[in-house]
Amino acid sequence: MRLWIKAVALAAVTALAGCAGAPTQRVVTDVSIGSGQTVRGAFTGGAVPLFGDTAPHVWTSGHPYNLPVHGVDVARYQGDVNWPLARQSGVSFAFIKATEGGDHIDPMFRRYWAETRAAGIPRGAYHFYYFCRRGAEQAAWFIANVPRERGALPPVLDLEWNSHSRTCRYRPTPAEVQREVAIFMDMLTRHYGQRPIIYTTVDFYRETGVRNVNAEFWLRSVADHPRGTYPGQRWSFWQYTGTGTAPGFRGNVDLNAFAGNRAQWNRWLAMRMQR
Repeated sequence: MRLWIKAVALAAVTALAGCAGAPTQRVVTDVSIGSGQTVRGAFTGGAVPLFGDTAPHVWTSGHPYNLPVHGVDVARYQGDVNWPLARQSGVSFAFIKATEGGDHIDPMFRRYWAETRAAGIPRGAYHFYYFCRRGAEQAAWFIANVPRERGALPPVLDLEWNSHSRTCRYRPTPAEVQREVAIFMDMLTRHYGQRPIIYTTVDFYRETGVRNVNAEFWLRSVADHPRGTYPGQRWSFWQYTGTGTAPGFRGNVDLNAFAGNRAQWNRWLAMRMQR
């Protein structure tokens, strides 16, 4: 699909403080990605986001700020969020917890879903998988609660062991994980017209063979670049800290980076936004 950048009624340059304290120039435009869809206020200049970390890691290889496109993932724990401020400060995307298992809806989902849209932040919804229910049941629950919406990012399936669960300590075999996940993925692909992204952690990845599932990956790696934690695995998103800070948020927030540059990000949006 063709992609082009177009100033649609707005072109502004704002001076913002960079990571090292020096002011940097951030060019803000609207980005047209074809088919009548526009991402409002996309950052096309070369400035790092105004993020911090309450427990920073010393990156010796592959600093996440080598990548220019950053975003957040959120759930009810974030409370009130000033999304316009977050966007202005460098939040280019958001993944919002929607559902868990087959009977839970995150109480902040609908609010965040509306507020991010109003702020012009590309966003998608994610489902936290529960291993004591079938994949088809959980897919149906997600579909019942998350709208198919033009311009939304692909849905996400969050796959990780939950040692804190009081109701489900079951750990299925790799074969069962892959079978049930494939069912979930196929159902959402048919409904939303985009194949879900899989978010996962290194222990789950290594123990279940989830790399064999046909999916785009979002990987958690908070102490090393994903190429060291997940050798040979292609990925699109990297969760690099769970103790991040960003303007617009109270307390910690998970921070993430997209795998490419801004032109690649815009091409990804053109291909992967729901229609």
